[in-house]
Amino acid sequence: MAATELWRSASTRLRRLLALLRRRGVPRPAHVVALLGTALSATGGHAATLPEDQAEAMVHVYDADGLRASGPAVLVRKKLGASVSLHGSYYIDQVSSASIDVVTTASPFKETRKEYTVGGDYLVRDSILSVSATRSTEPDYAATTLNVDVSQDMFGGMTTVALGYSRGTDDVGRKDVGFFDHARHWRYRLGVTQILSPTWLMSVNAEVVSDDGYLGNPYRSARIGGAFVPENDPRTRSSRAVKFGATGALAPGSAVHGEYRYFWDNWAIRAHTLEGGYSRYFGDRYLAEGTVRLHSQSKALFYSDNAVADTVYLSRNRQLSTFKSLGLGGKLTYSAGKVGDYEVKLSAAYELLHFKYSDFTDLRSGKAYALNAHILQLFASATF
Repeated sequence: MAATELWRSASTRLRRLLALLRRRGVPRPAHVVALLGTALSATGGHAATLPEDQAEAMVHVYDADGLRASGPAVLVRKKLGASVSLHGSYYIDQVSSASIDVVTTASPFKETRKEYTVGGDYLVRDSILSVSATRSTEPDYAATTLNVDVSQDMFGGMTTVALGYSRGTDDVGRKDVGFFDHARHWRYRLGVTQILSPTWLMSVNAEVVSDDGYLGNPYRSARIGGAFVPENDPRTRSSRAVKFGATGALAPGSAVHGEYRYFWDNWAIRAHTLEGGYSRYFGDRYLAEGTVRLHSQSKALFYSDNAVADTVYLSRNRQLSTFKSLGLGGKLTYSAGKVGDYEVKLSAAYELLHFKYSDFTDLRSGKAYALNAHILQLFASATF
């Protein structure tokens, strides 16, 4: 049930993240960015081994209420001997936006975001050290991230412990008004995966994040008594997250998974995410996967749809508001078998996301805002 690195699964689990477009405050399919070329921690359940030599290509499209993001991604991974594996990737987002954040406070825009990642894995007995560096650029925004992960198999491969650290720096700007600032990010990760039986495994993962610097958006506005004013977010943020998951086989060729994630931070945001899924082989060549994900979040202390008075901190960023979301996803993978010297797989994935906001108003209608998003991804993978 191996999945491509561009859509890496943790023992048949689809791992996706829909993030905000850092500039202008609109969502973009950055879930691919997090999975592209970065050497994620081993998911356990096997002796430590290096990833296979492979080449991957992907095309993605994200479409939601005036925002459209699309582009290609490529990844190449190659072993050097028995202990070293190197990889590199290139990712492009071509964004055009007339979303609610844009049409209510600014004019529609088009821009291109590019990202480069290089990294490597080093195998030492039952341990793997993974290091990668990522650089992404877009108009008025640049980000650099260094990731270091170590995974250790223990007790004959029955238990895997993974540690990770990331250090990121962002350059944030708005050239039309001469604005320029910086932000720094630190992430610490710890995970344990345990085989419970020949057909079941479970995992526990925790992450601590610390942010410092400009954490707002120079293009976004808040509201006080109906009048627009520049938003003002705190310059520090600490957050925590813990996730519990389990995966098991129901019958030969089929599996289920479930996970729960709890997030909290010092901005008073609390979030719950529950996901479940099922995957099944049809014959020897087709693998179908389906997932359902529920998410709910409370608002930040300083969030207000329309404040009655000015305060030290104030934001109308809808991602800091109270909302719920539902995600329905499916993926079909076809194993084409041997083509020359390559094992080829083709995949297509689609996800429908529905967001419903409780305290963010659509100024065009005066009603609470709701959003449907469509994500389509096409993959080609060749192992050699």
